Formats: sequence, C-alpha cells, structure tokens
Amino acid sequence: MSEQDITLIGGADLPKPAGPYSPGVRVGNLVFVSGQVGVDPATGQAPEGVEAQTEQVLRNVASILEAAGSSLDRVVRCGVFVADMSRFAEMNAAYERMFGEHRPARSTIEPQALPGSGFLVEIDAIAVV
Repeated sequence: MSEQDITLIGGADLPKPAGPYSPGVRVGNLVFVSGQVGVDPATGQAPEGVEAQTEQVLRNVASILEAAGSSLDRVVRCGVFVADMSRFAEMNAAYERMFGEHRPARSTIEPQALPGSGFLVEIDAIAVV
C-alpha cells in the first residue's frame, strides 16, 4: 500500500481532533472515523444530556463520513463509549433515531473516563464508500 492509497479526512468545517490524529482516514473503499465526542464544531460546545450528546456525536461522524464520500447508512461498525452505563437506554434511543433502520455491528463499553470534561458519550465508526 502506498501513501496515495491513504487519504486523511479533515477540514475547517469538520470536528477538530483533540490530539495528533485525523478525524477520519480513507483507505481504499473504507473510512475509519476517530472517536468523536458531542462538541458542535460551530459553537465549540457540547449539549446537555446523553441523548443530545449522542445525536451531536453522530452528526459529527456523519460530517466526516460525507467529507470522505460516505454516510451513516454505509457504516458497518461502531464502537460506543458511554461514561455511565446506567444511561445506556438514553444513548441507545438517540443512536437508533440517528441510524433509523440501518443496524451496523457495534460494541458498547463504559470506560473509566472520556477525554475532556462533561463528555458523556464517544463513538468511532468504520464505513464503506
């Protein structure tokens, strides 16, 4: 594989990474989206509550996928990190609304902590272009 086969996905209108990594990477017909938190790129703020943050997280994932030539309905796998598993049902309700009838493979865990303050959910994704 050459460097030409790898495209880093980023841009001024996309969520900014919190460290030295790309929001997304396209390799061939696959897009790998780095873990996203619920910060609105336009305001720099995260909404209150697990459901609202989950929706914002998936809007962030969707914008990265669109920049790479894909979309939420082309996601094949998600990793979901919920800061408090007692809020799983709320996260899951928003996740289901955002994905509709599409059902990618998924794992869900409760990490010891998420990066930053006040973040309740983080999601990464793999999609097909």
